[in-house]
Amino acid sequence: MDLISIIIPIYNRRNIFKSALASVYKQNYRPLELIVVDDGSTEDIASLVSEFKMQHPDINTIYHKQENQGAPAARNKGFELSSGDYVIFWDADVLGYEYMLEKMYKVLQENNQASFAYSNFIHGSKMMYGREFDVQALQKNNYIHSTSLIRKKDAIKWDESLKRFQDWDLWLTMIEQNKKGVWIKMDLFVVTPGGTMSAWLPKLAYTPPFKYLPFISPIVKKYEEAREVIRKKHDL
Repeated sequence: MDLISIIIPIYNRRNIFKSALASVYKQNYRPLELIVVDDGSTEDIASLVSEFKMQHPDINTIYHKQENQGAPAARNKGFELSSGDYVIFWDADVLGYEYMLEKMYKVLQENNQASFAYSNFIHGSKMMYGREFDVQALQKNNYIHSTSLIRKKDAIKWDESLKRFQDWDLWLTMIEQNKKGVWIKMDLFVVTPGGTMSAWLPKLAYTPPFKYLPFISPIVKKYEEAREVIRKKHDL
């Protein structure tokens, strides 16, 4: 079996992170390597990782703490420290079903031309659907979560200058290098509300007249500005 490196960038949210660690251990797939990059947390993350390492010696566990630089820099550091044949950038608010890595790995074994495998997921109580891999559709909107299994030989660095749409940028850069993904048509993990997706709004909110409402317009404005950064970078 190939080694999978699980890379978790973390900034505080200790209790949520503890649940994520529990779901890592429950994965049916082995062997695993866990790399936790603490991005300047003020909460005690190190003790959780130390406890995990003692309780689960079968999982090679690495802890690295750095000054706060943002999630992309933390992911890049984790990638630098990884030694697996596959990597997955597992967000700290993700609770993976026990068969998540097993399913993703199997799909990549069955699809040799694919560089990464992605799935549906649940955000809070809402199902977030992916779709069949389609370059033109991906150039219009992102439908791939950052928690996707990637062949390490095809993985690339994250753009540390971006504040939003970092995952969309990653997939766009990969397709520009002729790398392809494969969709698993089932939900494989849950994202706990309150993290980077906390400002999620339904599609209707981004259309007139709703986008001009006082309590929505600031969110929409930031969203549109961030999208424009990605469009310019990728000539969309």
